[in-house]
Amino acid sequence: MNIRKIAWMAKLAKLAILAVLAVVAVSAWRGADGGGKKEADQAARKSEKAGKAAARIVGEGRLVAYPGAQVTVSAEIAAVVERMAVKEKSAVKRGELIAEMKSADLQAALGEAQAGVAEAETNLKLAEAEVERAEKLLATGVATRQLLDKNIRDRDAAKARGELAGATVKRIEATIAKTRIVSPIDGVVIDRHAHPGEMLDVGRPIVTIANLRRTRIEAEVDEYDAGRMAVGSPVAVTAEGYDGMSWKGHVEEVPDAVTSRSLKPQDPGKPSDTRVLVVKVALDEPTPLKLGQRVEVAIAAGSIAGE
Repeated sequence: MNIRKIAWMAKLAKLAILAVLAVVAVSAWRGADGGGKKEADQAARKSEKAGKAAARIVGEGRLVAYPGAQVTVSAEIAAVVERMAVKEKSAVKRGELIAEMKSADLQAALGEAQAGVAEAETNLKLAEAEVERAEKLLATGVATRQLLDKNIRDRDAAKARGELAGATVKRIEATIAKTRIVSPIDGVVIDRHAHPGEMLDVGRPIVTIANLRRTRIEAEVDEYDAGRMAVGSPVAVTAEGYDGMSWKGHVEEVPDAVTSRSLKPQDPGKPSDTRVLVVKVALDEPTPLKLGQRVEVAIAAGSIAGE
């Protein structure tokens, strides 16, 4: 083998090595570029998620009735329940009978008071007649002024006794009216607290009634989101036990003051001693949720005030 051939073979080997190195470099560059792209994609996704999180305010709350749409009816007098006219889940109208209390003693007292009124009316007529007679006798000089004054006093006393008897009748009638418990609103009986035969004291609850068509969400959101809250912002409502379901609503009222948290966060990682805004959320569609049921809300956030 001559020197020229050896040199040519060495040149070929050198070119082969350079080609291999070039391939390795290109592969490494492509690998590095692919990894960078992957990291960039991940960063972009994280940024997108952060943006979405910043665009909404998350809170927890409960389904409640509007003010005046849920009432607890209580006993106004101390008496025994004679009859319950409703049971739980009964639909009632305003003014409809709910319960009756025993009133036999009151009815007897009313009869006595009415008899007293009749007696007072009779006595008043006699006293008035005596006054007229004394006036005639005084005019003819037969009677004295003292007799007339005495008859006038007797007449006024009889009149006062009659007014007292009439007031007693009205008082007893008002008390008897309180033995008939009627519904103050249209709604549904959601809880019955009393039963026939029970002795109730004044103020003892009898039933709780709610208008289930007038409900909303009271949601607690972090006080630091106050600047991004706005009336009318759309809200998505979800609840455990209703997987894949959500309901639309909107912010109806944003309070002017923060308060202590009353709902313990379901997420143990969240602090429970923070201050919150109790935001009122109106529901835009019917829901199967029950009064007092716990829900989660996602509120569309606006820009921070002042930015």
